Amino acid sequence: MKTSFSHGRRLPAHLAAALATAACGLAMDGSAAHAAPKAGAGPQTLTVAMHYVVPPFVPGSKVRTAEAPDTDLAEALAGKVHTSLHSLPDNTEISIFGAAAAGPANGASGPSSASAPQADAMLRSLAPGAAVPASMQAVPTGYASQPMAIMRSDTDIKSWDQLKGRTVCLSEGGLYTGLIAARYGAIEKVFRAPADSLLALRTGGCDAAVHDKFMLDELLKLPEWKKFSAKLPPPPQSGAALNFLVPEGNPELLAAVQKLAGEWRSSHYLATLNKKRVRDIAFEVYLDQTVPDCH
Repeated sequence: MKTSFSHGRRLPAHLAAALATAACGLAMDGSAAHAAPKAGAGPQTLTVAMHYVVPPFVPGSKVRTAEAPDTDLAEALAGKVHTSLHSLPDNTEISIFGAAAAGPANGASGPSSASAPQADAMLRSLAPGAAVPASMQAVPTGYASQPMAIMRSDTDIKSWDQLKGRTVCLSEGGLYTGLIAARYGAIEKVFRAPADSLLALRTGGCDAAVHDKFMLDELLKLPEWKKFSAKLPPPPQSGAALNFLVPEGNPELLAAVQKLAGEWRSSHYLATLNKKRVRDIAFEVYLDQTVPDCH
């Protein structure tokens, strides 16, 4: 019997909760939680550079949850210091597979020679042993990125090397675009957001989807993902931890970041945020799946 997200079926409880959340969010101007304020907002603006800046929400477009929680964390910091957030892209190349074994990371290899963006702080994923820029202090957020692949439970793919020549879906804003093709010879399909990548997996558009392990582990707890629970765990010595980088010359902001990170640890904020983000992603897939799962 086919497993399908048919709109005639009863909505699962976690998806119903996501619908309520989405309705509230749309009532407050769409995805306001993900749109960065425009530049030039005045002295009460906190400028944070990050790997991927979520595009502003366009009325009438589909609501999408981003691959990484960077914007959520930066907005939390801006709220902590009573400012609005202005986001800038940080084009530094991240070595997910470690310096010793790194292949091209997001299209290149090794540290980026690009100048650091002019920002009050940065959110940057650092692999173990990665150097912190001079005159900057790193404060771990508690979020770590590790590549994990999920597939149909009856897949014949049992190792990362077997992705060669196979189609792998990823999303913008992730740390793995370009890497899976370069390292394993896969054919990459890059989508706007995780929901689009995962929808393609469900409907047969790709052989595997690669996203953060932290997110996928939570997603696979949902019953409707049982058929897609085959997985490739993160390769050895892969991954990077998300850090705030704050200039040592700004002790007030550094203290605020350190205090906020401590509060996140004591309240298990990252786990709570991850559950919410996964519910939203699952609901976005549910709304868009108009054809049955591949079989």
